[in-house]
Amino acid sequence: MKKLLPTSTSGSLPKPTWLAQPETLWSPWKLQGQELIDGKHDALRVSLQEQQLADIDIVSDGEQTRQHFVTTFIEHLSGVDFENRKTVTIRNRYEASVPTVVGPVSRQKSVFVEDAKFLRQQTDKPIKWALPGPMTMIDTLYDDHYKSREKLAWEFAKILNEEAKELEAAGVDIIQFDEPAFNVFFDEVNEWGIAALERAIEGLKCETAVHICYGYGIKANTDWKKTLGSEWRQYEEVFPKLQKSNIDIISLECHNSRVPIELLELVRGKKVMVGAIDVATNTIETPEEVADTLRKALQFVDADKLYPCTNCGMAPLSREVARGKLNALSAGADIIRKELSAKY
Repeated sequence: MKKLLPTSTSGSLPKPTWLAQPETLWSPWKLQGQELIDGKHDALRVSLQEQQLADIDIVSDGEQTRQHFVTTFIEHLSGVDFENRKTVTIRNRYEASVPTVVGPVSRQKSVFVEDAKFLRQQTDKPIKWALPGPMTMIDTLYDDHYKSREKLAWEFAKILNEEAKELEAAGVDIIQFDEPAFNVFFDEVNEWGIAALERAIEGLKCETAVHICYGYGIKANTDWKKTLGSEWRQYEEVFPKLQKSNIDIISLECHNSRVPIELLELVRGKKVMVGAIDVATNTIETPEEVADTLRKALQFVDADKLYPCTNCGMAPLSREVARGKLNALSAGADIIRKELSAKY
């Protein structure tokens, strides 16, 4: 029998201090060559063990093998020049020095498939693998070739589809596309963003998810959130079309956010990864706080479609805090499972 309310994380977990500078995004590696390859695998094992000890049901690599959720994928593509960098404003929020698209983009070889095979060998649990979504990829680059966000997104969607098919063949159960850009560029999302995402999942038999959050707990994001007013209704713009899409699971931010919970009604029928852990604070939730968020979500999501999750990745947090939050997520989900089994 399938477990009710299977827990998972949005993706990243903190890296060990011997691999990269902790509590930092885009942190450079401390190892090189074969040592780095071995170190990433060791970190992946540690990350997996943390999830298993916390009784997380759907596990991931904790994104231990990548520096950043978007740029690490882009580094492996041809047509992108990492030496020739430009400063762009990412998601209308913060400036970053990013690589430039200088020619046709293509993928010469798989990016994460060997890592996914390694993870698959380490566990019998269902595994989830995160890839950047097409729209978030184009928002993390300077395009000097296609001169069209939409054209470049379609090219990336094709490349992501190749990678996703190989990840599926490697034994990945859920492929998640991270699309924080879906919370910003609403017209583009509805005009071509969701269509590009559907191109990325074309032909897949494994489950697919899209993760739309309000970002890591970094200052640029927390400052932006302060400008959004008392209600965050961004999801309202994109959920109706996502509800009709071929994506199986929608992953979103709930706990400590100002997202009106009733917006979940807009994706009724889809599986929903409900963010019940706030990643923008070092305060560890109590199991009861997690349960409370899940109870509210259950008004709009059927119990067999609710997947308790974190709001976003936990890379910028300390390992101790992340561990506490994983345990709280499991314990909170357990409270609700007991309540549900008493009901039925």
